[in-house]
Amino acid sequence: MTTVAGIFRPDEKIRAFIYDAIIILCGSLLVAYSAQLKFYLPFSPVPVTAQTFVVLVLGVLLGSRRGALTMIAYIAEGALGLPVFAAGYGLAAIVGPTGGYLFGFVVSAYIVGLLAEMGWDRRIITTIAAMIIGEVILLTFGFAWLAVLTNVKTAFVAGFASFIPGDILKIMLASMVLPALWKIIGNQNK
Repeated sequence: MTTVAGIFRPDEKIRAFIYDAIIILCGSLLVAYSAQLKFYLPFSPVPVTAQTFVVLVLGVLLGSRRGALTMIAYIAEGALGLPVFAAGYGLAAIVGPTGGYLFGFVVSAYIVGLLAEMGWDRRIITTIAAMIIGEVILLTFGFAWLAVLTNVKTAFVAGFASFIPGDILKIMLASMVLPALWKIIGNQNK
C-alpha cells in the first residue's frame, strides 16, 4: 500500500528525489513550527507542544522512510543551532530534558509510517491503534532519557503521565482526520 505522499510522488528518479527532499524539508519546518506552540506545566521541564501530533501525522502521511528522515532533518537543524526546538538550542537541547523525545520522534514516525504503509491509516480503529503505538514509543523514549537525568518517579509524572490527556485528544483528532483524508483522495483500497 502507499501513503498519501506516495500517491503524489513522481515516477521519474530525479523528480522523485526532489519531491522527497522538498517534503522532508517542509515536514521538518512544520515540526519546528509546532515546537513553538508550547506551554510548560509547573512541575515539568518538558513543554507541552503540538509536536507529537505533527510527528505522528507526518509519519502516517509520508511513510516510514520519509517520516523518519523528516525527524532526522529536524534534529539536524536544531543541532546546527537553528531555533527549532521547543526547549533550548543546539546540542544542549539534544542532551537536555527533551532529548529523549527528539530521538523518539524518529522511531515513532518510522513505526507509524510503516503501519500506514500497511493500510492502518484508512480506518478509524486502526488509525487509533497506530497513533497509540507511536505515542507510547515517543513517550517511552522521552521518559527513559528524563529518568536518566532525574529519577524514575519524577520522569514518569513529569514526562509521561502528564502528557496522556493531551495525547488522547491528539490521537482522536488524527483518527478522524486521516481516514477522512483517504475518503477525499478516493484511494481507500490502494
